Amino acid sequence: QVQLVESGGGLVQAGDSLRLSCAASGRAIGGLGMAWFRQAPGKGREYVATINWNGDVTYYTDSVDGRFITSRDNAKNTMYLQMNSLKPEDTAVYYCAAGPGAGVFSRPADAVSWGQGTQVTVSS
Repeated sequence: QVQLVESGGGLVQAGDSLRLSCAASGRAIGGLGMAWFRQAPGKGREYVATINWNGDVTYYTDSVDGRFITSRDNAKNTMYLQMNSLKPEDTAVYYCAAGPGAGVFSRPADAVSWGQGTQVTVSS
């Protein structure tokens, strides 16, 4: 099973940018679809973005489309989330997840592995 570790979170001001990384170990992620989720205090885990096995296909939830970009480097066994024009409502713990196959996915129940999460806090 793949192990995932997120990094890159922090405290920023509205309008700033952050780049999250999701480093995998235990197996290569090159054949797996991957996704980003987030969870704000008192709320459920929310889908943010997903990418297929080779990065050719990406999808985003409406609230981040046009501001966030997900990418991957299979040679480094790592996925990224570039977050631009951050808003206070983006404040949450961000999680990366590996899917059951090569395609994209957006339901938390479909994830087969999760990272421990990284906190992103955006002040107004």
